Amino acid sequence: MRTEWTPKDLPGRGFYKLMTAVVVPRPIAWVSTTSAEGVDNLAPHSFFTIACVEPPIVQFTSVERKDSLVNVEETGEFVVNLAPERLQDHINASGTAYPAHLSEFDELGVQRGASSLVGPPRVADSPAALECELYSTLRLGNSTVVFGRVVNITVDEAVLTGDGHPDVELLRPLARLGRNEWSTLGEVRAIDRIPYRPE
Repeated sequence: MRTEWTPKDLPGRGFYKLMTAVVVPRPIAWVSTTSAEGVDNLAPHSFFTIACVEPPIVQFTSVERKDSLVNVEETGEFVVNLAPERLQDHINASGTAYPAHLSEFDELGVQRGASSLVGPPRVADSPAALECELYSTLRLGNSTVVFGRVVNITVDEAVLTGDGHPDVELLRPLARLGRNEWSTLGEVRAIDRIPYRPE
């Protein structure tokens, strides 16, 4: 037996809540931006992934017109900070709807780090950050997908392995699930792809 729903069956945010409980886990883009007035904004976005390899592009979705989207449209720059387990309380709190003239960095005591190639600061205590220049946006219904060309990646040396690759066990990324649920890394298993070998 299965239970099925269509968007008509679950009005309002009901279908959204069902969809986000099924599309799991979702990586978190902890996006830092700076407004045209110079206010640094910091917000988590759980609709986030890599969009393209060449050129290197990542994407996050702003549901409605959040400050992150407005700032990116105004300045053309943003930073995606990795959302580590040890900063979960700050990440969650930065999702509060602060007025645009207040900086989540200041309100929550999150330390800024200078970015190398873009204006918005990175989160100093995040182990990795992707500095991005706006590539394009795509409006879909009540949401806007933001595509950013990655111009620089900065990674804390403490989370790098001997071959210079980030170690996911040291990064300890968080993920979002349904409702108010979050997930930590859990078990990590390595498995090689199986190449096709014709008979």
